[in-house]
Amino acid sequence: MPFAQIYMIEGRTIEQKRAVIEKVTQAIVEAVGAPKESVRVWIHDMPKENWGIAGVSFKDLGR
Repeated sequence: MPFAQIYMIEGRTIEQKRAVIEKVTQAIVEAVGAPKESVRVWIHDMPKENWGIAGVSFKDLGR
């Protein structure tokens, strides 16, 4: 059972998340030949203050 974990900064719409799940699933099916029904995708919605670049959080960077 292929399992993909996707980390994204919060703020994506439900439609965007649906598209990610659909496209990642299809990519796994095509790449490894797994049945679509066996593919799992987990999106981690990360708060901006929990992610940083060069020692500064995304929130503090204004991103």
